[in-house]
Amino acid sequence: MIRTTLAAISALLLLALPAQAADDVIAAPTLRASVTVTSDVVRVGDLIDNAGSAALIPVYRSPDLGTTGALPVAHVLSVLRAKQVIGVMTGDIKEVQVTRLARTLANKDLETAVASALERRFGLGDAANIAVTFDRGVADMRLDASNTGALQPVATRYDARNGRFDIAFEINNDNNPTPTKLRFTGTAIETVEVAVLTRDIDRADLLKSSDIALERRPKAEVTGEPASRDRTLGMQLRRPMRAGMPIRVADIVKPDFVSRDQSVTVIYQVPGIYLTTRGKALESGAEGDTVSVLNLQTKRTLAGIVTGRGQVTIQGASQSAPMAPAVEQTSSLKRDEAPAPVDTAALVRNLVQAPASPAQIAQAQIPQVRVPQAPPKSE
Repeated sequence: MIRTTLAAISALLLLALPAQAADDVIAAPTLRASVTVTSDVVRVGDLIDNAGSAALIPVYRSPDLGTTGALPVAHVLSVLRAKQVIGVMTGDIKEVQVTRLARTLANKDLETAVASALERRFGLGDAANIAVTFDRGVADMRLDASNTGALQPVATRYDARNGRFDIAFEINNDNNPTPTKLRFTGTAIETVEVAVLTRDIDRADLLKSSDIALERRPKAEVTGEPASRDRTLGMQLRRPMRAGMPIRVADIVKPDFVSRDQSVTVIYQVPGIYLTTRGKALESGAEGDTVSVLNLQTKRTLAGIVTGRGQVTIQGASQSAPMAPAVEQTSSLKRDEAPAPVDTAALVRNLVQAPASPAQIAQAQIPQVRVPQAPPKSE
């Protein structure tokens, strides 16, 4: 009976051995080939799986924020044995890559944060128009990955006289109730986008696309309204300007289509009549300007509108009066009596010599007709 019981116990132990061995294989600590950490130290639990109670034991100092370091497997095993961690499965791993995660704040992000803190304050405008320069060259900044909060300005100082700023920020930290503090100093200046000359330009030159570049300049340097690129193309300068100078709206004018003392074509235009003659401009003007011209035939000075290059139009239509009423058919004209013919030559002379008055135009278009009065009837 006792022998039977011992045999049964032995059989049970033999059956249990493969299961226990399998558990030992599953629970065996296994080295990792790639490790990522967020803190400033590397622990046993970061390096191996199934570290058990030894997981929290620190073994290495972490790489710098946002960098990766390599550890030979032999060196890792030696350090682990010193921490009483043995039996680590390494497989075919030759080295362990350890990367420390970080939150990167790019220089542009920091400039944007400062500009946003100053936006529409202290006499400044939109953040997009504020140029920020730090006292010390601030490159990309790396923080511990636990700093997940936004940059929140908590103290802002600005001197509008010299553009100096001093701003303190706080960032919430997931691992620490005390937020991370950052402080920046430097200068912040409001800028405007303005068209700038790429070469020296004379007054008579027309501005072309290659003559204009867009730049941001301090707002204080551009007095008056800055000119946009589209607004400057095809225009002329009021005065010669050098390369690099910003262009204001007040610096540009429409190009002169007519120059003083220039020979021009004078157009006389009234409804139904279109005449041209030669004249001399007595003043310069752009398209749409009213200028004085001398009619070279009659030596009269006329006022007209510049309508093209070397072209001035005398508009008679705007000066004309309403048409005189036509002679009624019920008048006592004799059947064989015809109206007086239109004096076309006189009409042309009137239009060429001077702008026709309303009465002249009406008289030229509808000649006066004398209607003989009928003799009184005898009783």
